[in-house]
Amino acid sequence: MASEELRSEDRVIAFIDLGTNSIRMLVVRIKPNQTYAILREEKEIVRLGEQVSSSGCLRLKAMKRAVLVCQKFVEVANAFDADEIVAVATSATREAKNKVEFLEELRKTGLNVKVVSGKEEARLTYLGISSGVHIGPKKTIFIDIGGGSTEIVIGDQFQYQDLDTLELGAIRLTRLFLSDTDESRVSIFVYGRMKRYAKNKMLRTVECMNRANLALAIGSSGTIINLAEIARKMFKKGGAKRDLVLELRDLKAVISILCSLTLAERKEVPGINADRADIIIGGAVILEALMEEFALKEIMVTNRGLRHGLLIDYLQRHGESLEVEKISVRERCVLRLGRTCNINEDHANTVASLALQLFDSAFKIKLHNLGDSERELLKYSALLHDTGNFISFRDHHIHSHYIISHAELVGFNQTEISIMANVARFHRKRVPRRKETTMAELDGQSQRTVIILSTLLKFAEKLDRSHTDRIKTAKFTSKDDKKVVLALRSEGECDLERWGIESVISDFEKVFESGVKLYVMREKSYGV
Repeated sequence: MASEELRSEDRVIAFIDLGTNSIRMLVVRIKPNQTYAILREEKEIVRLGEQVSSSGCLRLKAMKRAVLVCQKFVEVANAFDADEIVAVATSATREAKNKVEFLEELRKTGLNVKVVSGKEEARLTYLGISSGVHIGPKKTIFIDIGGGSTEIVIGDQFQYQDLDTLELGAIRLTRLFLSDTDESRVSIFVYGRMKRYAKNKMLRTVECMNRANLALAIGSSGTIINLAEIARKMFKKGGAKRDLVLELRDLKAVISILCSLTLAERKEVPGINADRADIIIGGAVILEALMEEFALKEIMVTNRGLRHGLLIDYLQRHGESLEVEKISVRERCVLRLGRTCNINEDHANTVASLALQLFDSAFKIKLHNLGDSERELLKYSALLHDTGNFISFRDHHIHSHYIISHAELVGFNQTEISIMANVARFHRKRVPRRKETTMAELDGQSQRTVIILSTLLKFAEKLDRSHTDRIKTAKFTSKDDKKVVLALRSEGECDLERWGIESVISDFEKVFESGVKLYVMREKSYGV
């Protein structure tokens, strides 16, 4: 019944993760066509797990903070007319002797919270991360360091092989070795004890997991994100926030600096989240130990986590098609954005197919030397080139640039997003110049990529000008060094498409330079 309801109308679902350190909420609108839009994200640090590891119970003050935050989150969800709230609690709650009392207080706010096991937490975290990063078949280790536990999963884009949970977390480890009133520096001796303890705790997991041939490492959670941000600030690492990568050598340097500072001084470190200053060293110990034990030189950082896993799990349990699940993260994300913007999918697919034919044939006659990665970006740019129509047809190419740039496309890095947005931006009107404001963040090679791909997309768009899928094949052929022919095969007359192409021939000749002239030739038509 729930699955039928999901397919017939929009539903708003709120997902809440009650962690040891913080409580997070994701409010999502799910459409019948399997797209979803994030309406709101909330996060509050409540320190629910303070002293659970030592006393075995949730503190009354911590429970009151958590209940108050959950009450606020329920009000937010209700403001969006949420049809359902899915809430889970993790390490701190599952270990607490007084969890029944806590769960009863939460019920008074309207929340029916499910306490998940450590391995279920690991599975949900894996779902959340793997559904939002481009991995493919690469064997990857996923690490999530929470306040009370750490989840480790080994798998690829589509399934996990090993998963486990460790009774190690940033709050738990900190409180075992440092009192909550201690604001002094952390000595090398104390840090060494913390690290030995952490390595002993993870020994069985490390030995049991298949560590051979790991190609990638991805870390989630506020602790890992914050450590990467500190490293970027300290060592002036480039890249956008979403493209953070933390190297082991930089982590060690950050740890050395953090340990040499008092708590007050730590709070002033560039990039640090002051609310984490007292537990950041405990989290760093765990990350450093894991990176050493799994021989990881660097770890990619993502802001996706368990709450996103709850969303993916919900979609899978309520009828998201298996066909959609099998396509790549990138393609699924592009499909969802396009459908959210109500694109004409038939036209978008036709333009994408023609653009790729032009790309491949241009490569064969050495008009460009771009590779598979650029070809993939052309495909996705073509699928999204008309998203701007969602705002207005007039200047829709400019609107498309804005939508693609700000849509939080998971699975892509910031450079790839900027390339796709600019390719869509310049599929109409003038040929882009390197000094374009929208291309300022791109390097020279990426700017050249935009110029070539946007020209090919402009041609592909003209070849389906009537939106009738009349042109079946299109390819560039070389007659000599100064002459290129665009050979077309169509189903019926295609005068509108040919006129469209002739209007942009000068753009082609400008982009590919060297005096190349383009001629359009119509080969034998289909069905004629």
